[in-house]
Amino acid sequence: MPTQAVRTGVTLNYEISGSGDPLLLVMGTSGSLPLWGELVARLAERHRVIAFDNRGLGGSDRGEGPITVASLAEDAAALLEALDIPRADTLGWSLGSAVVQELALARPDLVASAGLYATWARADGFQRSVLTALRLPYVHRDMESALAAAGIAFSPQALDDPNLPQLLEALLPGFPQNEAQMQVTVEQWDADLAHDTLDRLGAITAPTLVVVGEQDLLTPPWQAKAVADAIPGAEYQLVTGPGSSHCMHLERPADVVDRVDAFLAAVPAR
Repeated sequence: MPTQAVRTGVTLNYEISGSGDPLLLVMGTSGSLPLWGELVARLAERHRVIAFDNRGLGGSDRGEGPITVASLAEDAAALLEALDIPRADTLGWSLGSAVVQELALARPDLVASAGLYATWARADGFQRSVLTALRLPYVHRDMESALAAAGIAFSPQALDDPNLPQLLEALLPGFPQNEAQMQVTVEQWDADLAHDTLDRLGAITAPTLVVVGEQDLLTPPWQAKAVADAIPGAEYQLVTGPGSSHCMHLERPADVVDRVDAFLAAVPAR
């Protein structure tokens, strides 16, 4: 896959698929490109999709300096500039949605629209409890426990599906592969816990879509709704029923793609 030096000491691994208006995908905590599942290929049927590995995971360098939501947003901006993409639609999942928030606030010139999938603006007590528990196996470099705990990101239906082991095996390349990447993941969990844009979201001017599943326990619907309520004109979509988990794009990819496509089709020329 291509790599691109975006800032001093940081080279990001990325892939571009499809054609049309550019759509930047920003990955969630602990993940790299394979964790998008079918989403990239499905979105690439109508968009020029730019997907990349956040610093320190997948094929991207760790570089220097702290890993924060703001620094990851700076990386995303630098990648768009390095690829000579002056403006792009965006879709961030989980940590990636927090990155898109910061990107839309810091660099509104780059963000044609903001897609926030499984998002939040400030962790409440429930969410802090969940994120802290998910962080701990990475602190102890216990990948077996980390993967077991990651089950909370799936729906009850998926966890009871006899085909789940095969699904998870196919996703393993998208998770941290060594101790250095596990440490980066600890830093990403810390960035999740520190993320706080609630009092600033009103300054986002990009057309915004907020999508969340009713079964999402990592970024619960009430947290996503608070984001939509804080952004002027944001469209809020709650997906219900089996498979509406934090990993809804893996369980129900067509539902995520249909909502993104419909939203982007209605966004004014950009």
